[in-house]
Amino acid sequence: MKVLDLQCSASHRFEGWFASEEEFQCQLHSELIECPLCGSTTVSKCLSAPHLNLASMRTASSSSSEAVVAPVSEPAIQAQWLTALRQLVANTEDVGEKFTEEARRIHYGEVQERSIRGRASPTQTRELLEEGITVLPLPQVLKDPLH
Repeated sequence: MKVLDLQCSASHRFEGWFASEEEFQCQLHSELIECPLCGSTTVSKCLSAPHLNLASMRTASSSSSEAVVAPVSEPAIQAQWLTALRQLVANTEDVGEKFTEEARRIHYGEVQERSIRGRASPTQTRELLEEGITVLPLPQVLKDPLH
């Protein structure tokens, strides 16, 4: 598994996980890699620090209050991701293409406050954020993430 630091043409940095360098290149040339903030498919790799196994560098004199994070396997990460998606879907109302309109109505007190999800363009998302409306842009990773 290759974990790459990526950056879009708008200088948004994000992380991408790929099975191999070849898989990354294939997705890059097919414009399948999308910035999670603005949706740009003009993406490049950034320089990144190599992974260091610091646990093996510990000495016997290490403090006992030191915290250690154990590596998580890929299936465990996928399971956590799917659990989070299921919770998101179960606890939000899908308003589809009316997301921008409904988010504004909720923000300005025109309708009862509730958690919603839906679709908005990068421009619409930016406008909502500039109005002070809290939104969380999510990448469209899968068409149907629950199956």
